[in-house]
Amino acid sequence: MKVIDLRSDTVTLPTPAMREAMYRAEVGDDVFGEDPTVNRLEAMAAERMGKEAALFVVSGTMANLVSLLTHCGRGHEIIVGDLAHTFLYEQGGSAALGGIHVHTLRNQPDGTLDLQEIEGAIRADNIHFPRTRLICLENTHNRCGGVPLTPEYTDAVGDLARRHGLAVYLDGARIFNAAVALGVDVRELTRGVDTVSFCLSKGLCAPVGSLVCGTRDFIAEARRNRKIVGGGMRQAGIIAAAGIVALEQMVDRLAEDHENARRLALGLAEIPGISIDPAQVRTNIVIFDLVAERPTSAEFAARLSADGVKVLALGERIRLVTHYGIDAADIDKALVAIRKVMQEAG
Repeated sequence: MKVIDLRSDTVTLPTPAMREAMYRAEVGDDVFGEDPTVNRLEAMAAERMGKEAALFVVSGTMANLVSLLTHCGRGHEIIVGDLAHTFLYEQGGSAALGGIHVHTLRNQPDGTLDLQEIEGAIRADNIHFPRTRLICLENTHNRCGGVPLTPEYTDAVGDLARRHGLAVYLDGARIFNAAVALGVDVRELTRGVDTVSFCLSKGLCAPVGSLVCGTRDFIAEARRNRKIVGGGMRQAGIIAAAGIVALEQMVDRLAEDHENARRLALGLAEIPGISIDPAQVRTNIVIFDLVAERPTSAEFAARLSADGVKVLALGERIRLVTHYGIDAADIDKALVAIRKVMQEAG
């Protein structure tokens, strides 16, 4: 029986083209800047994001950490959403390793931070206060249901930051999902920010890797911080090769994942005991509530897993993510299994 794994798009497997590219990759020592495949990937990433340069790192968490360490010194403050991945799911790395103070603001349901609240959170020049250095955004926003932030909003945050002499960092782990959902070139989503990172894994299917993109000077300093956290790689072209295929072949197909997510959301809306607004599903992330006392989210996930469908319980909510390797038939099978679990729960 095929297991339908909807826990995350991090479970994607590399495509046959990626495996072939990895096998044939031309490699060298990346710490010396001599891996031609890594160099090509970094140049491609910078061009795609509309930035001067890029740095290949092993994960989205490392991309976020290296970026924050490069933007901020010890005791500096960042403004970030209270549902941001960097705040919730990265072990407080910026504070633990960088001494960076975090000022959280409430994320709106659409993943944004209120512009007036951002401005109000910027510290005055006072000896008692940490110095505000950075505003952090996330696009698409994971905990807010994969909603895409618009170019207009991102530009507005960038304008606000520049008025106050601050920088903007965009955690763009799924930024290509945002671009596809909005029907815009990805550079429209990055033009207002100073630096951006994105994942090659997740929807783009590469087995490992993320890119940090910014100015040449920023990336030169980020390369030093990558080394500090143990991210200096040697013949990394073997994995960078899969990233090149991801950028060349896997971006446009994200629309299939979005369509499957809408199919899933519409089906879930018809099942008693589940609360979801399909109109809120914009990309490949589907989050819903169980409105009855039983099953609990943990029970729901466990019962589905026994039927070959894996989902993720987030507290009392359930998250499902569509991705490469999941087709419309899998969605329909998952809906049958979900309906069965809800019926058995009464």
